Amino acid sequence: MNRFQFVHDHRDAYEVKRLCQVLGVNRSSYYKWRDGAAARRARQAADRALAERIRAVHTDSDGAYGSPRITAELRADGRKINEKRVARVMRTFSIQGIRLRKRVPVRLRDHPMHNAGIAMRHKGMEAHRR
Repeated sequence: MNRFQFVHDHRDAYEVKRLCQVLGVNRSSYYKWRDGAAARRARQAADRALAERIRAVHTDSDGAYGSPRITAELRADGRKINEKRVARVMRTFSIQGIRLRKRVPVRLRDHPMHNAGIAMRHKGMEAHRR
């Protein structure tokens, strides 16, 4: 629960001004949050509808497509949509594409020339740079 929701839930028992003071919230911020509730609900409903469409495209691809390809499919269907929104909705609804390569972290100290450079510095020599 966020602080604005707390103020909203307890506004009948206490003054909004007092609740905002105690929680360190600006009253104007609370009222702006309250007035934006309808827009938030509409956005959440739109995201749920988009998630269903994304899930359908994802299922058609046997779970292989990620956000770039799903965005391309949705645009081909005539929807104006941003890849960042598709990625956000996929994250929110736990929809993931298949990774073909194993993710391997790159560590510099495992590189053979890294260790050679350290050994040369300890001996007082300079490594040649290309």
